[in-house]
Amino acid sequence: MTSPLAPDTVLESGGVLIVGAGLAGLFTALSFKDRPVTVLAASRPGSGASSGWAQGGIAAPLGSDDTVAQHVADTVAAGAGLVDPAIIRMMAEDAPARIEDLLRLGVPFDKDASGHLMLGREAAHSRNRIVRVKGDRAGAEIMRALGRAALARPNIRVLWGLTAIELGLIEGRVAGLFAQSGDGRPVFIAAEHVIFALGGVGALYGVTTNPADARGQGIAMAARAGAAIADAEFVQFHPTAIDIGRDPAPLATEALRGEGAKLVNKAGERFMLAVHPDAELAPRDVVARAIHREIAAGRGAFLDARQAVGARFPEMFPTVFATCIDAGLDPRTSLIPVAPAAHYHMGGIAVDRDGRTAVKGLWACGEVTATGAHGANRLASNSLLEAIVFAARVAKAIEAEETAATPVLPPARTTDWPDGMASPVPHQLRTAMTEFVGLERSEESLREALATLARLSRAVGDHLPVANAILAARFIATAALLRRESRGGHARSDYPASDSAQAVRRALTLADLGDDDAVPPLARHAAP
Repeated sequence: MTSPLAPDTVLESGGVLIVGAGLAGLFTALSFKDRPVTVLAASRPGSGASSGWAQGGIAAPLGSDDTVAQHVADTVAAGAGLVDPAIIRMMAEDAPARIEDLLRLGVPFDKDASGHLMLGREAAHSRNRIVRVKGDRAGAEIMRALGRAALARPNIRVLWGLTAIELGLIEGRVAGLFAQSGDGRPVFIAAEHVIFALGGVGALYGVTTNPADARGQGIAMAARAGAAIADAEFVQFHPTAIDIGRDPAPLATEALRGEGAKLVNKAGERFMLAVHPDAELAPRDVVARAIHREIAAGRGAFLDARQAVGARFPEMFPTVFATCIDAGLDPRTSLIPVAPAAHYHMGGIAVDRDGRTAVKGLWACGEVTATGAHGANRLASNSLLEAIVFAARVAKAIEAEETAATPVLPPARTTDWPDGMASPVPHQLRTAMTEFVGLERSEESLREALATLARLSRAVGDHLPVANAILAARFIATAALLRRESRGGHARSDYPASDSAQAVRRALTLADLGDDDAVPPLARHAAP
């Protein structure tokens, strides 16, 4: 275990390099029985990853009144016509075994007095099927258990304090990864297989529930190597970030609404009743836009859990309770101010059912991917399920492949890096994405976004830590411009209706984006 490494170092990974130490990355590592693997982490495993902030839990059809078919049906309904039914069926079928894996790894899922797993309900689920930990501590407790298990495994080496920057290729195949040490110099880690488990894109937006390193770097690095990026326009905004001025914004879990909490405006009116038959339990995109409109109209938006949870708040939802109390707000007796925040990306690197990308030797799992499981709008708590199912499948597929010799010498970098540490996402980028590529978009706003991104790209040049974030933003804005309809997490004010002819997944490559100043044509590839 090393942290950090001296600059200009060349390392061997043992053949398999996992980039990212959230749920997808650590579960992948733990799915390899004896094979040596290296995990590249931004911080110590079990801390800092988006997975650790997940409050809801893992969706799994475990209840006596539930079935795989019903889980599939709920997911397809929420996904607004773009879910791949075969993928979500595979996930639902694998779910019980993966939950058992987590139990064996020490995850303390909530159980009743008889020792059976307790199942909660969240928006757009027709059954209670959310496996939780201590109410709203699923992410933190899962990551704690997995981090502890990974650090104890002799076949898993963890490197932290390094930032992934660029894939190294030899004759079109992955040969390893260039990372950046604390002083900005390159480190090359040789690997026969590189697995991206790098999370999402939330930090590209001004208001997000994601950590600062969720900047789409996995999308950019994969695209530069030749991978396709699918469904990039579909960004899910969590309806109920707690609006107390923090960055990242703390989350008021959807499970609160599952317990009966209501959304009201300043006048105390339940505005969701007039928006959707399921009111507060409508799909996330519907709830998020309704809250956005209330706030934009000056009426404000608040979560009222006083009757639904009340005095039970400290025990049922300790994370939310502690956040509110720290902000001088007691949710047992007061309304919780909420606002939508960039939360989850349904798009990402196009992969097959085993996590393979179009680049030989590059695999991916978790939020960085577009598997077809979420369609245009992720069903609550399917994300952690997707992470563990695909993590296990990636490991199994790699174990089945023949081992090839990993090149000893790194390939040439495509650019020269300036000295200095990795830069944060520029404020101009986050502002442009929030204003022009947010909850509601239009051709005018998206063209303004692309023009802003072009200016930023020219200013940044080859400084890859920032250039990667800008490139990921370009994929999102370009895909949003090309989809001339509203569907799921993608809403166009100039095309407010869904178009059945556009009920297809789409993928873009780096070549499809054209030059920084170009707006690409409408012709698209079909997503795999």
